[in-house]
Amino acid sequence: MNETSAARTWLRQQVGRIRPKPISPIDPLDAGLLAEPAGPPAPIIAIVTDSAAALPPEWVAELAGTGVLTVVPIPLIIGENVYSDDDAELEVHISLALAAGKPVKTSRPSPGQFERAYKAAANAGFEQIVSLHLSKKLSGTVDAAQLAAERSPIPVHVLDSATVGMGQGGGVQAAVSSALRGEDAAAVIAAAQSALSTTEIYFYVPSLEQLRRGGRISLASSWFGTVLDIKPILGVKDGAIVPLEKVRTAAKAIARLEALAAAEIAARGAAETRISLHHFGNESQARTLGDSLAAGSPGLAGATLTRLPAVLAAHAGLGVLVVVVSGAHVPPQQELAP
Repeated sequence: MNETSAARTWLRQQVGRIRPKPISPIDPLDAGLLAEPAGPPAPIIAIVTDSAAALPPEWVAELAGTGVLTVVPIPLIIGENVYSDDDAELEVHISLALAAGKPVKTSRPSPGQFERAYKAAANAGFEQIVSLHLSKKLSGTVDAAQLAAERSPIPVHVLDSATVGMGQGGGVQAAVSSALRGEDAAAVIAAAQSALSTTEIYFYVPSLEQLRRGGRISLASSWFGTVLDIKPILGVKDGAIVPLEKVRTAAKAIARLEALAAAEIAARGAAETRISLHHFGNESQARTLGDSLAAGSPGLAGATLTRLPAVLAAHAGLGVLVVVVSGAHVPPQQELAP
């Protein structure tokens, strides 16, 4: 069984047990003649996150109808128009805007968006909510969630992931896995925090201009990248974007990105490590990088390839390459497709 099949089988087992079974009047189990094997209790904790988590769409789709997971979209603003991440032409819109020098911005979700998500979870019968979001140092999303939590009909635990992309997404997946096992809020939070603590992010952007415009890096860092034509390798530390290394050319920067990720995998052990790759406008380049990392790390626990969410691409720009290295803390995800 490949990783995709394993992931779907696992999720169907988890989802299937929280769906009510039809009752038959002649079923010996219903008649009390036989004892039905006890299974994990139905989930009592709902998980809410935002679109910056970059979760694989296939993984999210498997949870549809359970109510366990809600992904609140972060708005993208191009000129005077507002877009959501599910717009099929979004990559084209962003590409044209960046090429034309039009402003591309993001805005935190409104507290009302979170309030509606929290009320929906309460109406579905969940007892508490764990709301996990991108770094507070990169967005006001956590603040919006906290405002909404004060008006929620059930308790909401708002967590700052202190990261982004599948760094954040890995924490969400671990939280969902814990919730589907019927665990309480403390256990769900612990699972998320454990996953988050095992994550490192390395990424390369062809230009730092978008990050500078959005206030995600300092003016000095942007100046080094543009004036001296240095191609930096960046990371996320303590919730902020930080420069890791400066390389002279794009080719050398991508090679160095691979080397850093490979060293991280080797240090952890391939069997205990998953990688997630993000791209925007350069899928084939990201796939090549992922294949190379997988080939150099026999026994790698898993690898995913997803487009960088629009809310992040707006700041990183076209041609971004991201490698997220994390522990093997969740069931198999979608494997890098051939």
